[in-house]
Amino acid sequence: MNWDYPQPYLLPLAPNAEDIDGLNHTNNAVYVRWCEQIGWAHSESLGLGIEDYRRLDRAMAIRRGEYDYILPTLLGEELLLATWLVGGDGKLSMERRFQLVRASDGATVLRGRWELVCIDISGGRPRRMPPEFLDAYMPQVVTAS
Repeated sequence: MNWDYPQPYLLPLAPNAEDIDGLNHTNNAVYVRWCEQIGWAHSESLGLGIEDYRRLDRAMAIRRGEYDYILPTLLGEELLLATWLVGGDGKLSMERRFQLVRASDGATVLRGRWELVCIDISGGRPRRMPPEFLDAYMPQVVTAS
């Protein structure tokens, strides 16, 4: 596959009947849900799940999300969703990128990005990332192009 960045965290997917809209392709909202799904899976693979977020009273919240819908996908098509952390200031913010590829021909069908900010869960205010976040996330950051 022609990935945008090296060493992606991958999630294989295929649209099911509930994902298909009136135009007979995957509804755009499904891609957003898939990005959330892989974001959590990646975080958990790095040792930080929702229970850790609650225990630390910290979370990486989406400040801004952008999605470029390049090509449609169809019922049952085999897809690979990739994610990377591509930026982080080591204090308050990070950036996560996404690339969705059709397995049959390697075509990129979606690109996305999130600007993330660390908040305290109890009040929703921006807060510095705790050491656990820095230890898990910062070594995974790849250079954005």
